[in-house]
Amino acid sequence: MEAASAATASESYPSSYRLKFRREQFMELVQVARPKILYKRKNIYLFAYDGFVMYTSECSDEDFQVRGIKVLMALEFSNYPWQK
Repeated sequence: MEAASAATASESYPSSYRLKFRREQFMELVQVARPKILYKRKNIYLFAYDGFVMYTSECSDEDFQVRGIKVLMALEFSNYPWQK
């Protein structure tokens, strides 16, 4: 029974790939993707594009304000499934 539970848990576990960028490459990607919203958790900026989560820790809010991109503060950055 434990094997069945483990298999079910692994099948339901969401997979997502995160790609980390240096500031210059992240800003270039923002130009290509044209997100309307970026999410920020501490010093990490992220958004989803092309099936991946793109992120960097080398930017500031001012980098996106001049482009008219809204930055929303997030409470958590995780790819773990929801748990109570």
